[in-house]
Amino acid sequence: MTEFEQLSQLCERLGAPPVQAAAMAAQLLKRADQLALERNRPREETLGHLLRLLVQGRSGQVPADFPATQPPPTGSVAPSPLISPAG
Repeated sequence: MTEFEQLSQLCERLGAPPVQAAAMAAQLLKRADQLALERNRPREETLGHLLRLLVQGRSGQVPADFPATQPPPTGSVAPSPLISPAG
């Protein structure tokens, strides 16, 4: 079984439908390669890190190294304009 197939199965076990699980697996592999290059770390290490984040996020845990964020203040985002029908 390939690494992609293993990751797809993991994502399905975590609740993703098959098509989404395949997309998630592809993105995990792509991002692991990117992080390995950026940080000069072994690919297995970066993939392990991403998998830990995936499992933590799925269980509702916020990793300690993720900074807390606040929602934007009320009224700071302008409402989108209404689109009127043509004619």
